Amino acid sequence: MTPTPTPADKFTFGLWTVGYSGSDPFGGPTRPPLDVVHAVEKLTELGAYGLTFHDDDLFPFGSSDDDRQKQIDRLKTALADTGLKVPMVTTNLFSAPVFKDGGFTSNDRKVRRFALRKAIRQLELGVELGTETFVMWGGREGAEYDSAKDIRAALERYREAVNMLADYVTDKGYDIRFAIEPKPNEPRGDILLPTVGHALAFISSLERSELFGLNPEVGHEQMTGLNFAAGVAQALYHDKLFHIDLNGQRGVKYDQDLVFGHADLHNAFALVDLLENGGLAGGPSYGGPRHFDYKPSRTEDETGVWVSAKANMTNYLLLKERAAAFRSDPEVQAALAAAKVPELSVPTLSDGESYEQLLADRSAWEDFDATSYFGAKGYGFVHLQQLATEHLLGAR
Repeated sequence: MTPTPTPADKFTFGLWTVGYSGSDPFGGPTRPPLDVVHAVEKLTELGAYGLTFHDDDLFPFGSSDDDRQKQIDRLKTALADTGLKVPMVTTNLFSAPVFKDGGFTSNDRKVRRFALRKAIRQLELGVELGTETFVMWGGREGAEYDSAKDIRAALERYREAVNMLADYVTDKGYDIRFAIEPKPNEPRGDILLPTVGHALAFISSLERSELFGLNPEVGHEQMTGLNFAAGVAQALYHDKLFHIDLNGQRGVKYDQDLVFGHADLHNAFALVDLLENGGLAGGPSYGGPRHFDYKPSRTEDETGVWVSAKANMTNYLLLKERAAAFRSDPEVQAALAAAKVPELSVPTLSDGESYEQLLADRSAWEDFDATSYFGAKGYGFVHLQQLATEHLLGAR
């Protein structure tokens, strides 16, 4: 029997996800536009916690102030009627032709100033709706040609922009944080801040770095061939996991945005265990929204849209159950101990031990038998992974 999602699970969806029309570079829409009020009602019916959106998802780019306000009012009414939350908003600085060379890092100074005004306008709307996080995906912040973009100058302009936004919310007294979303490429040939590591380094250079964290996405990190669960663990290690985008990705290719759990199931299992329990050795877990940034396949009609939305939540909850069973299994605990997984949490140097004491310790070098590891002292990682597989498949 599959579990039933509730708002307590904090599952959220982007309006651009369930509202995806099926368009891609090789074909136009296969579904009509989805009305925001209808989306709010359906997500509430499915047990979701919240809705997120870019400004241009709610009202088309270039809308008049009156048309913009009408859509905002409709959304507010629907939220009040259903109780659905808006924990995150973002701004679209990638779709309109004016942003063809980026927003915050466009070579054109006038475009950069326009992008800042657009971002501030959406930031104000987010605050009005009770938003906790403002996500920044720099989809067009990049280049295709090395001679087209001074990368150091682009990073400085990026830094200038987000520093100003941090000053703005601080001066206004807004309780909101920023989450940078890395991606290596697509739509640009190369995008600035392509991975979790790049974004963490950039954040460390900011004037109010405490206001900035990460919004890593499964597919984006896996597009580089990297382990997404490991990247999220690093974000948690630095206390910078402000938000997360969940979906599915099958290997190093274009951004697929599949349903969460419909690709690398082992890594999804490890990720859910990390988010819910802090990983194998415990540690900080994640308390924010479980946000699904996926695209319903263009093969589906509207019924398929809601089937896929439900599938994201169901798969997460099933993996959560499997992770709990894995952790409570005595054989797993014995295998973890045999693999010395808990020992990694023991400091290599004893409390107060200096390098002089390490150098004087004969057991660390002179009397240590490194040759004893040849043909012996296996760690049992394969057995441990097999136990995880059996729990994942419901065989234990």
